[in-house]
Amino acid sequence: MQRPLAATTSSQAPADHLAPVYAQFPLQVTDARGVYLHTPDGRRVLDLYGGHAVAVLGYGHPRWLAALNTQAQALCFQTNAVPLDVRTRAATRLARFCGLGLDTVFFVNSGAEANENALKLACKMTGGTEVVAVRGGFHGRTAAAGAVTWGAKEKWYGFPSAPFEVKFISPEDIDRLDTVIGARTAAVIVEPVQGMAGAVDLPKAFLEALRLRCSENGTVLIFDEVQCGVGRTGAPFAANLYGVTPDIITTAKALGAGFPVSAMLVADHVASYLELDSLGTTFGGGPLACAVVEAVIDIIESENLLENVRARSAQIREQCLVGPVTGTQGAGLLLGLRTSRPAKEVHTELLQQNILTGTSADPHVLRILAPYVLTSEHVEQLRDALARIAP
Repeated sequence: MQRPLAATTSSQAPADHLAPVYAQFPLQVTDARGVYLHTPDGRRVLDLYGGHAVAVLGYGHPRWLAALNTQAQALCFQTNAVPLDVRTRAATRLARFCGLGLDTVFFVNSGAEANENALKLACKMTGGTEVVAVRGGFHGRTAAAGAVTWGAKEKWYGFPSAPFEVKFISPEDIDRLDTVIGARTAAVIVEPVQGMAGAVDLPKAFLEALRLRCSENGTVLIFDEVQCGVGRTGAPFAANLYGVTPDIITTAKALGAGFPVSAMLVADHVASYLELDSLGTTFGGGPLACAVVEAVIDIIESENLLENVRARSAQIREQCLVGPVTGTQGAGLLLGLRTSRPAKEVHTELLQQNILTGTSADPHVLRILAPYVLTSEHVEQLRDALARIAP
């Protein structure tokens, strides 16, 4: 096999020394407060993208800052081999917030890492050699998580082979799950509300059928709630919203509201397979991350932000069917605005009016991943901007 020649000079390095792997918004940000980003030229940009569904409390929330500052002064880091009260409190708070009996928590750093560990655990439990995933799903860019991401193999996967066989299904396959999910199926992984696909809320009947078939077959059902979890749908998790309890939930993004942290929540029958050294992480479960997790959940609950998510979601659905928007989909503040024109054009024209949104894999869906502290006035600002855009 012919290999690429090694570079002989450094002239190919980008001027900013950053790997050129991200498309860039035409937007410079100096700082942010509340739900607004501030630019060097004095613009205030309404952030309905939230750093890709991360900044759920907006920017500069005083209790989030206080939790991080207090913990940093007390203890910035310590290994998982040393028990910490803050870690125990965060795990307990997260399990209770979920409320579905997934009471064992493993903290890691990113959504992909949480999914990687969930898939590894499922394979270890069952001895299965294949995983079933759903078309349109995005689960991360690591070896196992990337293998179950729709379209990754053709676009960017890069590994010579996947760690297991992968089958992709869709809700239309609901009547043949007994043949798709079989003796070799270790896990089914699914985003109940798909993010990158364009805020696609999967049918409840499909999720219920997956639960039933996985229970019949001894297959582990994993809900990837990296993007749709921790209040994003207006419920603690999409599992609560749908009334379907998986064996494992993975979550990240909103969990730290800007601090890198993720978690895997597992049911008791799954936790029984955990033993010393079966999982590991250096930075996962660090005291700073755990202090933030505890604070984020406390803020969501004490400030009634789940109720606000539901209210603002309903307002967007009611008021923002204007201009190029022909319909809505998704749940809570993981919303897709279906557009008559290419969503990238609408995205650009909104940014020109100082509103930042997201696009998606669907060229006609604009994504709203707004902070949970959004107000009715912010929705009206979006409505008025859309009304000024040609259909």
